[in-house]
Amino acid sequence: MAEAKGVAEAERVAKHIILAKFKEDVSAEEIQQLIKGFANLVNLIPPMKSFRWGTDADIENLTEGYTHVFESTFETTQGIAEYVAHPAHIEYSNLLAPALEKVLAMDYQSNIVQL
Repeated sequence: MAEAKGVAEAERVAKHIILAKFKEDVSAEEIQQLIKGFANLVNLIPPMKSFRWGTDADIENLTEGYTHVFESTFETTQGIAEYVAHPAHIEYSNLLAPALEKVLAMDYQSNIVQL
């Protein structure tokens, strides 16, 4: 979606996106607990401003097996670097990683299209 003219450069944000597929033997309850742990990182890691998640809506059938998406927002890409190195993130990652069959991560700075 294009942004209206005059949108301030300061409104650009950095995003950390995770696509994940949980292993077959991970229960729905375990997945919910892991998601709650992920969301709680907002309370523990100052550069992390928000967290959202969802499951594949299976509209285009292009997911390559990924079932969940996790989106974290930061003010800058430097904030993502601080988040990745933070002990709370490392501890959480050590809980999440064994539950995943597949994972893909991408970090980006949003860009505004001037029309």
